[in-house]
Amino acid sequence: MTKIMMSNSSKTGNHVSATMCKYVIWSPIWGLGNRMISIASTFLYAVLTGRVLLVKFEPDMHGLFCEPFQETTWILPKNSPIWNYENVETYKSVLAKVDKARNLTMDKLLLPSVLFINLLYLRGYPERYFHCDVNQEALKKVDVLIVQSGHYFVPSLFMTPSFSLELNKMFPEKNAVFHHVGRYLFHPSNEVWGQITRFYDAYLAKADERIGLQVRVFKATPKQSVMDLLLSCVIRNKILPEIDTRNSASNAKNTNHILKAVLVTSLYPEFAENLRTMYFRGATITREVIGVYQPSHEEEQKMNNNVHNIKALVDMYLLSLCDVLVTTSASTFGYVAHGFRGLKPWLLSNPTSNNETDFPACVRDFSPEPCFHFAPQYQCNGIRKQHFGASFPNIFECNDYNGLKLGDSDV
Repeated sequence: MTKIMMSNSSKTGNHVSATMCKYVIWSPIWGLGNRMISIASTFLYAVLTGRVLLVKFEPDMHGLFCEPFQETTWILPKNSPIWNYENVETYKSVLAKVDKARNLTMDKLLLPSVLFINLLYLRGYPERYFHCDVNQEALKKVDVLIVQSGHYFVPSLFMTPSFSLELNKMFPEKNAVFHHVGRYLFHPSNEVWGQITRFYDAYLAKADERIGLQVRVFKATPKQSVMDLLLSCVIRNKILPEIDTRNSASNAKNTNHILKAVLVTSLYPEFAENLRTMYFRGATITREVIGVYQPSHEEEQKMNNNVHNIKALVDMYLLSLCDVLVTTSASTFGYVAHGFRGLKPWLLSNPTSNNETDFPACVRDFSPEPCFHFAPQYQCNGIRKQHFGASFPNIFECNDYNGLKLGDSDV
């Protein structure tokens, strides 16, 4: 990794030139899970395009990770001329110029030396065509790309013909891309690692099996509905044993000395407390001993809060040390955990707003990879195509969201 060397810029920050390298700068948005999967995506894009990755870390991200690259830093200096990029031209404005002109493609435009690229892929946003070779060829001319995304846009890189050959060489197992990239990039700091190891040694290390349950409650969903789904999932799929209602706890002979440690990660304490109470009051039909533990419960997601982010990273990493994982559908927090572990999770369904009950409590996912929410739906010629991802090998529709994810061909 080349050391950071950038020349001075104009006051607008729109004409920065790199003396040695070209750069891609990751800009933060949303929670820690979104940030980690988007950093991983941006790093892979930097590798494919021969750029140096820099990350814009505000104070809420300080002290979470060790530096991943030797003899240099990946943190964009706060005194950098492009720390604030309000006046930087945008990729969206460039695409607008292409739309207005006839017979003009992006590679024919004179592009600035610094360009801001919004890859949020939210509903209502125009298609970015970031997966198209003609646009990627044009972006080679730009010295500094500032990328803002809260999504795992790696599948779009596999859609890009100029990248796909190299990606296939780098990742023969398509369901392990985030596993390798994430474990390469995200090394917990000493403070975070200390919390992880102390909790693991105290509560999880001696267990015969570790089961991780990540419970995210979206919007105004009743917690009891989520609890009912969670119990249905873990009992029906024999992830956790039932309570023996035929024999009282005092008469039951505990001939099975297997200890299962259940790690619950959630903003709320109710789920762990309910499980703990259930297994305290009654013996299991398998006579297994169940211990239930929860590292933290913040009650609400605290954005731009360093202590909250540290607790979240501890929870994610502890989940990744479990043998079985149940994670909430569409939760990027869960994506990071099972991606780190390289384990196909059980995806806990989200209760529907219209009180539907005819759906499985959870399904076993086909890949540990994160889902790319709001993936491209248009071909490079501008024509919309249903099931666009099916046109590419190893890209499939997600089980938990209307998006795309990587997986091996035998799914």
